Amino acid sequence: MTLTQTLFEALDSVPLIDPHSHINPRSPASETIADLLGYHYYTELAHSAGMPREQIEQPGITPREKVARLFEYLHHIDHSVQWSWFLELSRELLGFDGDRIDKSNWESLYDLALTKMQQAHWEDQVLSKTNVQRIFLTNDFDDPLDDFDTHRYVPCLRTDDLVFHLAMPQTRDRIAKATGIQVGNLQGLHQAIGFLFEHFVKYQVRACAISLPPWFTPKKIAMDDPVAQSAFQRLMCGSELSQSERECISYWVFWRLAEFCDDMKLPFDLMIGVNRKVYPGGVYQGQDLYDSRWSMIQYSELLNAFPNVKFPISVLASVSNQELVDYAWIFPNVIANGHWWYSNTPTFIKHDLRARIDAIPRNKIIGYYSDAYKLEFILPKYKMFKRILANVLAESIVCERGLSESFAIELGTQILRGNVDSIFFNQE
Repeated sequence: MTLTQTLFEALDSVPLIDPHSHINPRSPASETIADLLGYHYYTELAHSAGMPREQIEQPGITPREKVARLFEYLHHIDHSVQWSWFLELSRELLGFDGDRIDKSNWESLYDLALTKMQQAHWEDQVLSKTNVQRIFLTNDFDDPLDDFDTHRYVPCLRTDDLVFHLAMPQTRDRIAKATGIQVGNLQGLHQAIGFLFEHFVKYQVRACAISLPPWFTPKKIAMDDPVAQSAFQRLMCGSELSQSERECISYWVFWRLAEFCDDMKLPFDLMIGVNRKVYPGGVYQGQDLYDSRWSMIQYSELLNAFPNVKFPISVLASVSNQELVDYAWIFPNVIANGHWWYSNTPTFIKHDLRARIDAIPRNKIIGYYSDAYKLEFILPKYKMFKRILANVLAESIVCERGLSESFAIELGTQILRGNVDSIFFNQE
Protein backbone atom coordinates (compact mmCIF):
# COMPACT_ATOMS: atom_id res chain seq x y z
CA MET A 1 0.00 0.00 0.00
CA THR A 2 1.37 3.42 -0.95
CA LEU A 3 1.75 6.28 1.51
CA THR A 4 -1.09 8.19 -0.17
CA GLN A 5 -3.39 5.18 0.14
CA THR A 6 -2.49 4.76 3.80
CA LEU A 7 -3.24 8.39 4.52
CA PHE A 8 -6.48 8.25 2.55
CA GLU A 9 -7.74 5.23 4.47
CA ALA A 10 -7.00 6.97 7.77
CA LEU A 11 -8.79 10.12 6.67
CA ASP A 12 -11.68 8.17 5.19
CA SER A 13 -12.45 6.77 8.64
CA VAL A 14 -12.94 10.22 10.17
CA PRO A 15 -16.62 10.99 10.96
CA LEU A 16 -17.62 14.14 9.11
CA ILE A 17 -19.45 17.36 9.84
CA ASP A 18 -20.33 19.03 6.55
CA PRO A 19 -20.19 22.79 7.25
CA HIS A 20 -22.13 24.02 4.20
CA SER A 21 -24.86 22.46 2.10
CA HIS A 22 -28.17 23.23 0.44
CA ILE A 23 -29.86 20.10 1.76
CA ASN A 24 -33.61 20.33 2.39
CA PRO A 25 -33.93 18.64 5.82
CA ARG A 26 -37.54 17.70 5.07
CA SER A 27 -36.51 15.83 1.91
CA PRO A 28 -32.76 15.31 2.22
CA ALA A 29 -32.30 12.21 0.04
CA SER A 30 -33.19 11.60 -3.60
CA GLU A 31 -36.32 9.87 -4.85
CA THR A 32 -35.03 9.14 -8.37
CA ILE A 33 -31.79 9.71 -10.23
CA ALA A 34 -33.51 12.71 -11.81
CA ASP A 35 -32.92 14.40 -8.45
CA LEU A 36 -29.22 13.64 -8.84
CA LEU A 37 -28.83 14.54 -12.51
CA GLY A 38 -30.88 17.67 -11.91
CA TYR A 39 -27.91 18.99 -9.91
CA HIS A 40 -26.84 22.18 -11.65
CA TYR A 41 -23.42 20.76 -12.54
CA TYR A 42 -25.06 18.25 -14.88
CA THR A 43 -27.75 20.47 -16.35
CA GLU A 44 -25.35 23.33 -17.05
CA LEU A 45 -22.72 21.01 -18.54
CA ALA A 46 -25.32 19.24 -20.70
CA HIS A 47 -26.55 22.65 -21.82
CA SER A 48 -22.97 23.75 -22.52
CA ALA A 49 -22.51 20.60 -24.62
CA GLY A 50 -25.47 21.57 -26.78
CA MET A 51 -28.67 20.51 -25.03
CA PRO A 52 -31.36 23.20 -25.38
CA ARG A 53 -32.45 24.69 -22.08
CA GLU A 54 -36.08 24.16 -23.04
CA GLN A 55 -35.55 20.40 -23.12
CA ILE A 56 -34.08 20.46 -19.62
CA GLU A 57 -36.60 22.79 -18.01
CA GLN A 58 -39.81 21.89 -19.83
CA PRO A 59 -42.69 22.23 -17.35
CA GLY A 60 -44.40 18.99 -16.40
CA ILE A 61 -41.70 16.67 -17.72
CA THR A 62 -41.52 13.37 -15.83
CA PRO A 63 -38.34 12.43 -13.96
CA ARG A 64 -37.71 9.45 -16.26
CA GLU A 65 -38.15 11.52 -19.40
CA LYS A 66 -35.79 14.20 -18.06
CA VAL A 67 -33.12 11.58 -17.44
CA ALA A 68 -33.65 10.10 -20.91
CA ARG A 69 -33.15 13.51 -22.48
CA LEU A 70 -30.04 14.27 -20.44
CA PHE A 71 -28.40 11.01 -21.50
CA GLU A 72 -28.49 12.21 -25.09
CA TYR A 73 -25.79 14.69 -24.04
CA LEU A 74 -24.12 13.38 -20.89
CA HIS A 75 -21.61 11.29 -22.85
CA HIS A 76 -19.90 14.60 -23.59
CA ILE A 77 -18.90 14.90 -19.91
CA ASP A 78 -18.10 11.24 -19.13
CA HIS A 79 -14.42 12.21 -18.69
CA SER A 80 -15.12 14.96 -16.15
CA VAL A 81 -14.69 14.96 -12.39
CA GLN A 82 -18.36 15.87 -12.07
CA TRP A 83 -19.33 12.68 -13.84
CA SER A 84 -16.97 10.72 -11.61
CA TRP A 85 -19.09 11.88 -8.65
CA PHE A 86 -22.20 10.37 -10.19
CA LEU A 87 -20.43 7.16 -11.13
CA GLU A 88 -18.93 6.74 -7.66
CA LEU A 89 -22.18 7.36 -5.79
CA SER A 90 -23.95 4.96 -8.16
CA ARG A 91 -21.46 2.26 -7.22
CA GLU A 92 -21.13 2.97 -3.53
CA LEU A 93 -24.72 3.85 -2.67
CA LEU A 94 -26.90 2.34 -5.40
CA GLY A 95 -25.01 -0.90 -6.02
CA PHE A 96 -24.25 -0.22 -9.68
CA ASP A 97 -21.67 -2.65 -11.07
CA GLY A 98 -19.96 -1.30 -14.15
CA ASP A 99 -17.50 1.17 -15.60
CA ARG A 100 -19.88 3.29 -17.68
CA ILE A 101 -23.36 4.71 -17.39
CA ASP A 102 -24.73 5.81 -20.73
CA LYS A 103 -27.70 5.55 -23.07
CA SER A 104 -27.39 1.78 -23.16
CA ASN A 105 -27.88 1.10 -19.46
CA TRP A 106 -29.26 4.17 -17.68
CA GLU A 107 -32.74 2.68 -17.44
CA SER A 108 -31.54 -0.30 -15.40
CA LEU A 109 -29.74 2.11 -13.07
CA TYR A 110 -32.89 4.23 -12.86
CA ASP A 111 -34.94 1.22 -11.74
CA LEU A 112 -32.21 0.04 -9.36
CA ALA A 113 -32.08 3.49 -7.78
CA LEU A 114 -35.85 3.65 -7.52
CA THR A 115 -35.88 0.43 -5.53
CA LYS A 116 -33.06 1.59 -3.26
CA MET A 117 -34.46 5.06 -2.66
CA GLN A 118 -37.89 3.70 -1.74
CA GLN A 119 -36.42 1.60 1.05
CA ALA A 120 -37.23 2.55 4.60
CA HIS A 121 -34.44 4.54 6.23
CA TRP A 122 -32.71 5.33 2.92
CA GLU A 123 -31.62 8.65 4.43
CA ASP A 124 -29.95 6.85 7.33
CA GLN A 125 -28.28 4.38 4.97
CA VAL A 126 -26.74 7.20 2.96
CA LEU A 127 -25.53 9.03 6.06
CA SER A 128 -24.02 5.85 7.48
CA LYS A 129 -22.15 4.96 4.29
CA THR A 130 -20.96 8.55 3.94
CA ASN A 131 -19.79 8.62 7.58
CA VAL A 132 -21.35 12.05 8.11
CA GLN A 133 -22.79 12.97 11.48
CA ARG A 134 -24.06 16.52 11.02
CA ILE A 135 -24.77 18.73 8.02
CA PHE A 136 -25.05 22.51 7.96
CA LEU A 137 -28.01 23.92 6.07
CA THR A 138 -28.65 27.14 4.15
CA ASN A 139 -31.75 28.60 5.82
CA ASP A 140 -33.60 31.65 4.56
CA PHE A 141 -34.31 34.06 7.40
CA ASP A 142 -37.97 32.98 7.47
CA ASP A 143 -37.43 29.21 7.22
CA PRO A 144 -39.35 27.26 9.87
CA LEU A 145 -36.87 25.55 12.17
CA ASP A 146 -39.20 23.45 14.28
CA ASP A 147 -40.00 20.62 11.89
CA PHE A 148 -36.66 18.84 11.52
CA ASP A 149 -33.81 17.48 13.63
CA THR A 150 -31.58 20.50 14.24
CA HIS A 151 -28.85 18.31 15.70
CA ARG A 152 -28.43 16.31 12.49
CA TYR A 153 -29.27 19.23 10.21
CA VAL A 154 -27.63 22.32 11.66
CA PRO A 155 -29.33 25.68 10.98
CA CYS A 156 -27.31 28.42 9.30
CA LEU A 157 -28.84 31.88 8.82
CA ARG A 158 -28.49 32.95 5.18
CA THR A 159 -28.77 36.72 4.89
CA ASP A 160 -28.54 37.60 1.18
CA ASP A 161 -32.16 38.77 1.00
CA LEU A 162 -31.74 41.06 4.00
CA VAL A 163 -28.70 42.77 2.51
CA PHE A 164 -29.61 42.94 -1.16
CA HIS A 165 -33.38 42.56 -1.59
CA LEU A 166 -35.06 44.89 0.88
CA ALA A 167 -36.41 46.95 -2.01
CA MET A 168 -38.67 44.04 -2.90
CA PRO A 169 -42.01 44.37 -1.06
CA GLN A 170 -42.21 40.60 -0.67
CA THR A 171 -38.95 40.62 1.30
CA ARG A 172 -40.34 43.17 3.73
CA ASP A 173 -43.59 41.20 3.95
CA ARG A 174 -41.59 38.08 4.82
CA ILE A 175 -39.74 39.99 7.55
CA ALA A 176 -43.02 41.18 9.04
CA LYS A 177 -44.50 37.68 8.96
CA ALA A 178 -41.39 36.08 10.47
CA THR A 179 -40.88 38.64 13.24
CA GLY A 180 -44.25 40.28 13.86
CA ILE A 181 -42.53 43.64 13.31
CA GLN A 182 -43.82 46.04 10.66
CA VAL A 183 -40.59 47.69 9.62
CA GLY A 184 -41.06 51.39 8.97
CA ASN A 185 -37.57 52.74 9.64
CA LEU A 186 -34.04 51.60 10.29
CA GLN A 187 -34.64 51.24 14.01
CA GLY A 188 -37.48 48.83 13.29
CA LEU A 189 -35.31 46.96 10.81
CA HIS A 190 -32.59 46.63 13.44
CA GLN A 191 -35.15 45.28 15.90
CA ALA A 192 -36.38 42.75 13.32
CA ILE A 193 -32.87 41.54 12.51
CA GLY A 194 -32.20 41.09 16.22
CA PHE A 195 -35.38 39.04 16.54
CA LEU A 196 -34.25 36.77 13.68
CA PHE A 197 -30.86 36.18 15.30
CA GLU A 198 -32.45 35.35 18.63
CA HIS A 199 -34.89 32.98 16.93
CA PHE A 200 -32.10 31.14 15.10
CA VAL A 201 -29.97 30.96 18.24
CA LYS A 202 -32.91 29.31 20.00
CA TYR A 203 -32.69 26.55 17.39
CA GLN A 204 -28.91 26.09 17.75
CA VAL A 205 -27.75 28.08 14.74
CA ARG A 206 -23.98 27.74 14.23
CA ALA A 207 -23.23 30.40 11.63
CA CYS A 208 -24.51 33.35 9.64
CA ALA A 209 -23.70 33.29 5.92
CA ILE A 210 -23.91 35.43 2.80
CA SER A 211 -22.87 35.32 -0.85
CA LEU A 212 -21.30 38.58 -1.99
CA PRO A 213 -20.78 40.21 -5.40
CA PRO A 214 -17.40 41.54 -6.54
CA TRP A 215 -18.33 45.20 -6.03
CA PHE A 216 -19.28 44.80 -2.37
CA THR A 217 -16.99 46.73 -0.01
CA PRO A 218 -18.27 46.55 3.58
CA LYS A 219 -18.03 49.81 5.46
CA LYS A 220 -19.25 51.00 8.82
CA ILE A 221 -22.47 52.99 8.60
CA ALA A 222 -23.82 54.20 11.91
CA MET A 223 -27.23 53.14 13.19
CA ASP A 224 -28.58 56.68 12.81
CA ASP A 225 -26.69 57.62 9.65
CA PRO A 226 -28.85 60.31 7.98
CA VAL A 227 -28.03 59.18 4.43
CA ALA A 228 -29.06 55.62 5.23
CA GLN A 229 -32.20 56.86 7.00
CA SER A 230 -33.20 58.96 4.02
CA ALA A 231 -32.48 56.17 1.52
CA PHE A 232 -34.54 53.70 3.54
CA GLN A 233 -37.48 56.06 3.76
CA ARG A 234 -37.37 56.53 -0.01
CA LEU A 235 -37.24 52.74 -0.40
CA MET A 236 -40.31 52.38 1.81
CA CYS A 237 -42.15 54.92 -0.32
CA GLY A 238 -41.39 52.93 -3.47
CA SER A 239 -39.06 55.55 -4.93
CA GLU A 240 -36.40 54.55 -7.43
CA LEU A 241 -33.11 54.51 -5.55
CA SER A 242 -29.74 55.49 -6.94
CA GLN A 243 -26.92 52.99 -6.97
CA SER A 244 -25.25 54.78 -4.06
CA GLU A 245 -28.47 54.68 -2.03
CA ARG A 246 -28.93 50.95 -2.63
CA GLU A 247 -25.34 50.32 -1.62
CA CYS A 248 -25.72 52.46 1.50
CA ILE A 249 -28.67 50.38 2.70
CA SER A 250 -26.84 47.13 1.91
CA TYR A 251 -23.79 48.27 3.86
CA TRP A 252 -25.95 49.42 6.77
CA VAL A 253 -27.66 46.03 7.02
CA PHE A 254 -24.42 44.09 6.55
CA TRP A 255 -22.70 45.98 9.35
CA ARG A 256 -25.62 45.22 11.68
CA LEU A 257 -25.29 41.53 10.81
CA ALA A 258 -21.62 41.60 11.74
CA GLU A 259 -22.50 43.32 15.04
CA PHE A 260 -25.05 40.62 15.88
CA CYS A 261 -22.52 37.91 15.00
CA ASP A 262 -20.10 39.62 17.37
CA ASP A 263 -22.68 39.84 20.15
CA MET A 264 -23.85 36.25 19.76
CA LYS A 265 -20.43 34.73 19.05
CA LEU A 266 -21.45 33.36 15.66
CA PRO A 267 -19.02 32.83 12.79
CA PHE A 268 -19.92 34.88 9.70
CA ASP A 269 -19.36 32.83 6.52
CA LEU A 270 -18.49 35.04 3.55
CA MET A 271 -18.67 33.59 0.04
CA ILE A 272 -17.08 36.21 -2.15
CA GLY A 273 -16.87 36.94 -5.84
CA VAL A 274 -20.02 35.80 -7.65
CA ASN A 275 -21.50 37.82 -10.49
CA ARG A 276 -25.14 36.86 -10.96
CA LYS A 277 -26.79 36.28 -14.34
CA VAL A 278 -23.71 36.71 -16.49
CA TYR A 279 -25.33 34.22 -18.86
CA PRO A 280 -29.10 34.83 -18.59
CA GLY A 281 -29.72 32.24 -21.29
CA GLY A 282 -28.28 29.50 -19.09
CA VAL A 283 -30.15 26.84 -17.16
CA TYR A 284 -31.28 27.38 -13.58
CA GLN A 285 -28.19 28.00 -11.40
CA GLY A 286 -26.03 27.89 -14.51
CA GLN A 287 -25.95 31.63 -15.13
CA ASP A 288 -23.44 32.94 -12.60
CA LEU A 289 -19.66 33.33 -12.91
CA TYR A 290 -16.75 34.67 -10.93
CA ASP A 291 -15.15 38.05 -11.38
CA SER A 292 -11.50 38.43 -10.43
CA ARG A 293 -11.63 42.24 -10.33
CA TRP A 294 -12.39 42.22 -6.61
CA SER A 295 -9.78 42.10 -3.86
CA MET A 296 -9.64 41.06 -0.21
CA ILE A 297 -8.60 44.65 0.55
CA GLN A 298 -12.29 45.49 0.18
CA TYR A 299 -12.88 43.61 3.45
CA SER A 300 -10.06 45.12 5.50
CA GLU A 301 -12.29 47.60 7.35
CA LEU A 302 -14.66 44.79 8.33
CA LEU A 303 -11.89 42.43 9.44
CA ASN A 304 -10.26 45.14 11.53
CA ALA A 305 -13.52 46.28 13.08
CA PHE A 306 -14.60 42.82 14.30
CA PRO A 307 -11.49 41.03 15.61
CA ASN A 308 -13.59 38.61 17.68
CA VAL A 309 -15.81 37.46 14.82
CA LYS A 310 -14.56 34.41 12.95
CA PHE A 311 -14.88 34.87 9.20
CA PRO A 312 -14.71 31.57 7.30
CA ILE A 313 -14.16 32.85 3.76
CA SER A 314 -14.75 31.05 0.49
CA VAL A 315 -13.59 32.45 -2.83
CA LEU A 316 -15.28 31.52 -6.08
CA ALA A 317 -12.14 31.13 -8.13
CA SER A 318 -8.63 29.82 -7.57
CA VAL A 319 -7.18 33.11 -8.81
CA SER A 320 -8.34 34.66 -5.51
CA ASN A 321 -6.78 31.97 -3.34
CA GLN A 322 -3.43 33.64 -2.74
CA GLU A 323 -5.06 36.76 -1.33
CA LEU A 324 -7.20 34.59 0.93
CA VAL A 325 -4.10 32.70 2.09
CA ASP A 326 -2.24 35.91 2.79
CA TYR A 327 -5.12 37.47 4.74
CA ALA A 328 -5.48 34.27 6.78
CA TRP A 329 -1.71 34.46 7.33
CA ILE A 330 -2.03 37.94 8.88
CA PHE A 331 -5.56 38.27 10.32
CA PRO A 332 -6.40 35.96 13.26
CA ASN A 333 -10.12 36.09 12.37
CA VAL A 334 -9.78 35.03 8.70
CA ILE A 335 -10.31 31.32 8.02
CA ALA A 336 -9.86 29.65 4.63
CA ASN A 337 -13.06 27.73 4.02
CA GLY A 338 -13.46 24.91 1.52
CA HIS A 339 -13.27 24.97 -2.26
CA TRP A 340 -16.29 26.68 -3.70
CA TRP A 341 -18.05 26.12 -7.01
CA TYR A 342 -15.64 26.84 -9.88
CA SER A 343 -12.68 26.01 -7.64
CA ASN A 344 -14.14 22.62 -6.80
CA THR A 345 -12.12 20.50 -9.23
CA PRO A 346 -8.99 18.49 -8.38
CA THR A 347 -6.56 20.76 -10.25
CA PHE A 348 -7.59 23.85 -8.30
CA ILE A 349 -8.22 22.07 -5.00
CA LYS A 350 -4.72 20.61 -4.96
CA HIS A 351 -3.09 23.92 -5.83
CA ASP A 352 -5.16 25.92 -3.34
CA LEU A 353 -4.96 23.36 -0.54
CA ARG A 354 -1.19 23.09 -0.88
CA ALA A 355 -0.89 26.88 -0.62
CA ARG A 356 -3.04 26.91 2.52
CA ILE A 357 -1.09 24.10 4.18
CA ASP A 358 2.16 25.81 3.26
CA ALA A 359 1.30 29.12 4.91
CA ILE A 360 -1.77 29.21 7.17
CA PRO A 361 -1.88 28.19 10.85
CA ARG A 362 -3.31 24.68 10.98
CA ASN A 363 -6.30 25.71 13.12
CA LYS A 364 -7.57 28.06 10.39
CA ILE A 365 -8.14 25.68 7.48
CA ILE A 366 -11.63 24.25 6.99
CA GLY A 367 -10.82 21.58 4.45
CA TYR A 368 -14.06 21.05 2.61
CA TYR A 369 -17.83 21.35 2.44
CA SER A 370 -20.11 19.54 0.03
CA ASP A 371 -22.37 22.39 -1.14
CA ALA A 372 -24.71 19.47 -1.92
CA TYR A 373 -28.42 19.68 -2.61
CA LYS A 374 -29.02 15.96 -2.01
CA LEU A 375 -27.39 13.70 0.56
CA GLU A 376 -26.01 11.25 -1.98
CA PHE A 377 -23.52 13.79 -3.31
CA ILE A 378 -21.73 14.25 0.00
CA LEU A 379 -19.99 10.87 -0.37
CA PRO A 380 -18.25 11.31 -3.76
CA LYS A 381 -17.41 14.96 -3.28
CA TYR A 382 -15.78 14.34 0.11
CA LYS A 383 -14.02 11.24 -1.26
CA MET A 384 -12.51 13.43 -3.98
CA PHE A 385 -11.27 15.92 -1.42
CA LYS A 386 -9.87 13.24 0.91
CA ARG A 387 -7.87 11.72 -1.96
CA ILE A 388 -6.40 15.12 -2.78
CA LEU A 389 -5.72 15.88 0.88
CA ALA A 390 -3.95 12.53 1.29
CA ASN A 391 -1.86 13.23 -1.80
CA VAL A 392 -0.88 16.74 -0.67
CA LEU A 393 0.01 15.51 2.82
CA ALA A 394 2.08 12.65 1.40
CA GLU A 395 4.00 14.91 -0.95
CA SER A 396 4.48 18.03 1.14
CA ILE A 397 4.41 16.90 4.76
CA VAL A 398 6.00 13.43 4.66
CA CYS A 399 8.18 13.27 1.55
CA GLU A 400 9.36 16.86 1.26
CA ARG A 401 9.46 17.94 4.91
CA GLY A 402 10.34 14.60 6.42
CA LEU A 403 7.58 14.58 9.02
CA SER A 404 5.99 11.36 10.15
CA GLU A 405 2.99 9.54 8.75
CA SER A 406 1.22 9.95 12.08
CA PHE A 407 1.86 13.71 11.98
CA ALA A 408 0.30 13.88 8.51
CA ILE A 409 -2.77 11.93 9.66
CA GLU A 410 -3.19 14.19 12.69
CA LEU A 411 -2.94 17.31 10.52
CA GLY A 412 -5.32 15.91 7.92
CA THR A 413 -7.85 15.00 10.57
CA GLN A 414 -7.76 18.52 11.97
CA ILE A 415 -8.27 20.02 8.51
CA LEU A 416 -11.06 17.57 7.69
CA ARG A 417 -12.98 17.62 10.97
CA GLY A 418 -11.23 19.16 13.98
CA ASN A 419 -11.40 22.76 12.81
CA VAL A 420 -15.11 22.48 12.06
CA ASP A 421 -15.61 21.50 15.70
CA SER A 422 -13.44 24.28 17.11
CA ILE A 423 -14.70 27.06 14.83
CA PHE A 424 -18.44 26.37 14.85
CA PHE A 425 -19.08 24.51 18.10
CA ASN A 426 -16.75 26.09 20.63
CA GLN A 427 -19.65 28.07 22.15
CA GLU A 428 -21.08 24.79 23.52
